[in-house]
Amino acid sequence: MNPSPHAQHTERHGTRQRAGGERTWPAVSVVMPVLNEQRHLADSVRRIMSQDYPGEMELVLAVGPSRDRTEEIARRLAGEDSRVVVVANPTGRTPQGLNIAIKASQYSIIVRVDGHSLLPPDYVRAAVETMEETGADNVGGIMAAEGVTPFEQAVARAMTSRIGVGNARFHTGGEAGEVETVYLGTFRRSALERVGYYDETFTRAQDWEMNHRIRQTGGRIFFTPRMRVTYRPRPNLRALAKQYFHTGRWRRVVGREHQGTLNLRYLAPPIAVVAMTAGVVAGAFGFWPGWLLPGGYAAAMVAGAAVEGRGLAPSAWVRLPLVFATMHVTWGVGFLTSPPRLGQPTPAKPGEPVM
Repeated sequence: MNPSPHAQHTERHGTRQRAGGERTWPAVSVVMPVLNEQRHLADSVRRIMSQDYPGEMELVLAVGPSRDRTEEIARRLAGEDSRVVVVANPTGRTPQGLNIAIKASQYSIIVRVDGHSLLPPDYVRAAVETMEETGADNVGGIMAAEGVTPFEQAVARAMTSRIGVGNARFHTGGEAGEVETVYLGTFRRSALERVGYYDETFTRAQDWEMNHRIRQTGGRIFFTPRMRVTYRPRPNLRALAKQYFHTGRWRRVVGREHQGTLNLRYLAPPIAVVAMTAGVVAGAFGFWPGWLLPGGYAAAMVAGAAVEGRGLAPSAWVRLPLVFATMHVTWGVGFLTSPPRLGQPTPAKPGEPVM
């Protein structure tokens, strides 16, 4: 792919006035790393470009070496709308793609979006208004998981419940306020430049890691329930287990890199895995009370599903205890087995599907 002319970066503050000249709106650059996203890309882009936002907007797609028609679709969309720019992300990795897109963009506010995210019409407006009202360096909202199949519906319910993911407001909602991290995020370019952009060694957990550096340098991260992004959960148990296993592994890397950032929310899954493993071993060697640990956990997940699953169709509800357990156990195992070398700089392999 040819480099975008925007790659010759000079930050601009293009604006457009509201009718009547009441105010001006800052111009916004939306950045999206994409790889193998032919299923959702067109819908995601149309949601972005039809935003109810009075200011100027551009969308920079950093397209990785996909195995499907992602690049073809991206170029077609760019041909249909001059505000859409396509740049190459040779590695296909998320942090590299984000940095490439940010550096190829031209405006002072950067909105991060994923290739399968579906923005509501007022998302960018809400982000800019919240940023102006709070003075925050990054604002974000709710990762509104919504499923289609019974399994996806069970995962969506688990990802929006305290039993499934703890008390993170970007999962479960809550009042507006300062937080450690947010989903996706809308950034001031100056904050990204101040911390040196995304750390490209973090193929996962790069959002949390960079938000930590923004806060360490005096910036503020702000959550608002006004911003909601529809998120499509993984479609099957194997994909869900892989997602949470790698999330656990990379959260351990963040903890090693930034001492003091691990709290009980992050330690609960590995503690549960160690306790249940000890119980199984003890039970296998004849100490029958050991079986109470895994048995008690299983009972707790069934009871939790009875509470959290209210309103779900029976076909989704019956899957909820297994979904809870898969998320907890694979996250915990990933955390416990995270190798010390993970997160160290390594050459990227072209086309590696790690997004």
